[in-house]
Amino acid sequence: MGFSNLSSAAGLSALDSFLADKSYIVGVEASQADVAVYKAVGSAPDAKYVNAARWYKHIASYASEFETLAGDKSASAESYGPEVAAATEEAAEEDDDDIDLFGSDDEEVDEEAEKVKQQRLAEYAAKKAAKGAKPAAKSIVTLEVKPWDDETDLEELLVNVKAIEQDGLVWGGHQWIPVGFGIKKLQINLVVEDDKVSIDELQQKIEDDEDHVQSTDVAAMQKL
Repeated sequence: MGFSNLSSAAGLSALDSFLADKSYIVGVEASQADVAVYKAVGSAPDAKYVNAARWYKHIASYASEFETLAGDKSASAESYGPEVAAATEEAAEEDDDDIDLFGSDDEEVDEEAEKVKQQRLAEYAAKKAAKGAKPAAKSIVTLEVKPWDDETDLEELLVNVKAIEQDGLVWGGHQWIPVGFGIKKLQINLVVEDDKVSIDELQQKIEDDEDHVQSTDVAAMQKL
């Protein structure tokens, strides 16, 4: 609600209270808001309205500059008042919050963060290169491959097993172990890179030779 009836006691009292902690109607310097209210008051307030009288006398000193003061010249006294001042101050505070006191903006912050990121990546790469690549983790495994019966062609079974090739797999020595009734099982050693070869998958590949292989087992395994 703006100022009204400023020539009345109630109007002057409201203006006096409003100016208790202010030097101007709006902002921190004289403006058209002061001119509008000054003209609405009409004459110097009684001395009992201390704040209003002080303000009126001060604005009167700008009389020759009224036309040059900033603001809306068409606005009336009703356009100004406590609510208008509060809204103006709130907007000014929000504007202040948006000001970057350190002179930086989001783009500059992002650029700085990217520089730090790239620097750390470079440092990490340098440390890794200095240490050298770690040797691949490996295991030595002994597999047992059981044939169906004593009539299974064991040489073909062995050829089929060793025909399985993949990166990280190296076949080693083998032997035939009797299990009874003329049946022998294949015991074969191999070395695998742990990250490249799954023993479970390797066993499945061997057991896919259904004409020769009944089952497979891991007899032993240890890290190199």
